[in-house]
Amino acid sequence: MAGSFGVATGVSPPSPPRGPRPHRPSVALHLSSVEDQDEPAGPEEMADELAAADGAEMVPDGHRRRFLALAAGGAAVLVGGATVWRLMSDDSTTTTVAESPTTRPPPKLAAKPAALPPLPIPDAPPTNPYAATPQVVLGTLVIPRIDITAELQEGITLTAINRGPGHWPGSAMPGELGNVVVAGHRTTYSHPFRRLNELQPGDPVTFTTPTGSFVYQVRGIVVVDGEAIDIAAQTRAHTATLFACHPPGSAAQRIVAKLRLLGPDGKPVDPDSALPALDAGTQADGHTLLTKSADPLASAGG
Repeated sequence: MAGSFGVATGVSPPSPPRGPRPHRPSVALHLSSVEDQDEPAGPEEMADELAAADGAEMVPDGHRRRFLALAAGGAAVLVGGATVWRLMSDDSTTTTVAESPTTRPPPKLAAKPAALPPLPIPDAPPTNPYAATPQVVLGTLVIPRIDITAELQEGITLTAINRGPGHWPGSAMPGELGNVVVAGHRTTYSHPFRRLNELQPGDPVTFTTPTGSFVYQVRGIVVVDGEAIDIAAQTRAHTATLFACHPPGSAAQRIVAKLRLLGPDGKPVDPDSALPALDAGTQADGHTLLTKSADPLASAGG
């Protein structure tokens, strides 16, 4: 009926016309790795791709310049909503390796060598070799090879050695570092060193003092001039020297027995390299000796 507000039964009213749908382009991101492509996309290509993905024909110049400035140092890839920048170079991917911290060598400790102990300095006898001197017995001297067992006197003046073998004052004491020097007669009084020339290398010579018994071993026998005072030189080894006039009854020369100290195990306490030369003092001249006074050998009798 005309003028009614009803609609015809069974007939659907026409749908109102719809305007054009907005353009929603689908965006497909193509993720490529260095292995998938020979050369990475340049900054301009990436800007164009992003512009196309957004439905725009071109990225505005201002945004484009900012993007290019960022992309100049690398390529950006969207991964899980995050932008990952990868540094690129014209040739290949640049890998930055952090240097390990410099390891300084440990400090070196330099041990200062210990000072060497001072060597004994032999005394010289009184100016008058016949001056009376008190008797001082240091111990005993035993030399089996030549059947000697005698008291060891202190001093090498004639007064002292007339009593028996005399220890040169100031030279090393038996068992100590240095050279134990002992003088004796060969023809007068008890003539303890009469057979000194019979000693053989390896023969034992024993000194006994209040500090202990010390066994020395004969190294050899030499004959030197009467002026060879250097036979009494002190050494940085444990040595001993026995000397007397030579030939018997004459002071023109000296016969000298040179010894080395043995340890409790019967072995030498010093290496051969530490010992003075066996022929020391046999030179024709140049005889010197550090003493506290004048030439002491001048007082040793035959």
